[in-house]
Amino acid sequence: MTTAQATSKSAAAIDKARAEGRAALIGYLPAGYPSVEETIAAGIALAENGADLIEIGIPYSDPVMDGQVIQAATTEALAKGFSVSQVFDVVQGITSRTDAAVLVMTYWNPVVRMGVDEFSRRLAEAGGAGLITPDLIPDEAAEWMDASDKYGLDRVFLVAPSSTTERMQRTVDASRGFVYAVSIMGVTGARTSVSTAAKDVVAAAHAAGAERVCVGLGVSNAGQVREIAAYAEGVIVGTALVAAIRDGGVDAVAALTKDLSAGLSRTGLTEEEA
Repeated sequence: MTTAQATSKSAAAIDKARAEGRAALIGYLPAGYPSVEETIAAGIALAENGADLIEIGIPYSDPVMDGQVIQAATTEALAKGFSVSQVFDVVQGITSRTDAAVLVMTYWNPVVRMGVDEFSRRLAEAGGAGLITPDLIPDEAAEWMDASDKYGLDRVFLVAPSSTTERMQRTVDASRGFVYAVSIMGVTGARTSVSTAAKDVVAAAHAAGAERVCVGLGVSNAGQVREIAAYAEGVIVGTALVAAIRDGGVDAVAALTKDLSAGLSRTGLTEEEA
């Protein structure tokens, strides 16, 4: 085990939740929406109301994976002049005030444009845990693998219902912190039910040796959180939180996070409570 693996902030946060008999809650917020200051405040509210890990998304002009709510938020952040380097201000603003592991979720192009080593160094200096890279596959990640080892950062790759056995194995082997299981084929967005494919993807990742698998895309309420918490190590919520900050600001994020965290426990729930 390398030093970086031994000090994975994401793994530590998920393992702490597991030791408490629950899945970890991971909340997503787009950086700079509605403002940099409000993103930081919302991140702190997440951590103070039950979130174990926080994903900060870098706004991107062509977000292939994002649904309408997140697209609208990132478009607004860009229109207000958000720049990639401000993501480090957001990360530092949250990590300086909370114990939550904070990861940046980004398409790969902004990292390449800044320089992989430069980006990684600045993320580590800001207290960031690592990167979630939806459009980067391990086969093309040599530079990122080197930089993440150098700066002790987690590298979270995605697996999906379409992942072949070979692709699943390669992704699990390359990931550090956790593996991000996409529960549905398609874009992000709150859904009324969680795809049954999610359970199969998690099982396949576990079979490939993944110790921590977190499920995202489509989770919007405590019932869905409870459903996923039964078989995954973490539950990722994005669109519902972005809608909350849009409609009710930081207070709404705090309230929703508290509600979502009620679904994390794997034990002690009666049928009525569930």
